Amino acid sequence: MIETINLTKQFGSLTAVKELHIAVKDGEVFGLLGPNGAGKTTTIRMLTTLSRPASGTARIAGFDIINDPLAVKSIIGVVPQMLNLDIDLTAAENLEYHGRLHRMEAADRRGRAEELLRFTGLWEKRDTHVEHLSGGMRRRLLIARGLMHRPKVVFLDEPTVGLDPQARRMIWGMLLDLKRSGITILLTTHYIEEADALCDRVAILRQGTVIALDRPSALKSNVGAFALECLGRQDIARKFFRSREEAIEAGKDVCTDIVVRDVTLEDVFIKLTGERIET
Repeated sequence: MIETINLTKQFGSLTAVKELHIAVKDGEVFGLLGPNGAGKTTTIRMLTTLSRPASGTARIAGFDIINDPLAVKSIIGVVPQMLNLDIDLTAAENLEYHGRLHRMEAADRRGRAEELLRFTGLWEKRDTHVEHLSGGMRRRLLIARGLMHRPKVVFLDEPTVGLDPQARRMIWGMLLDLKRSGITILLTTHYIEEADALCDRVAILRQGTVIALDRPSALKSNVGAFALECLGRQDIARKFFRSREEAIEAGKDVCTDIVVRDVTLEDVFIKLTGERIET
């Protein structure tokens, strides 16, 4: 459903995305994981035809983003990182307006808007102006708007950024429901738990380049099953082991205050780069 071919974007002397090549299957939830500045949003902007690549291209459901941008726009839904709802309209009116832009019939617009407002838990807020909605409600409305015209592919750029843990978990529940429906989703995030919980596969980005791509479980197993850290000792690097017993035994020779935990995707990133993702 999504294929990039040497997709590259430059801003002056800065290469934000470098020869990106990924292929996302129909019905897959694919994550772009990396720290701020890794090229995630730039990639989304190119795939959604908002920014023209410096070189290379991509195809969405077979349509080329450069040669057939209108066809691409008709089959994708976009949930941007920035809240760009019309605050002077109600929740329902925002969906109505989006439906009109996609030339949906009036009866279909009404039915689809109700379906999505109920799905996102916003039905009781349908006549509330956006300016009076909480941050989490606005995020949910963004998702509803992106789904309004029944897109084949949905792009979500940092869908839970700035939300409290409860609101974030609510968004995760919605995205898992979408995943079960079979829709193709590409999302960007720098939240480790988010990528682990939602994504079938993950591409880890660093400075615009894919440094690892696989299922979260496979990426973690390549590092190890358990991580050993010394509390309060930043000078001692974390180590990885296949079993908890191995980690505990090794910890006896390292320091007295140790923690042994499951390996995360951030451990994969640190192993590859020596840096943290959540920066």
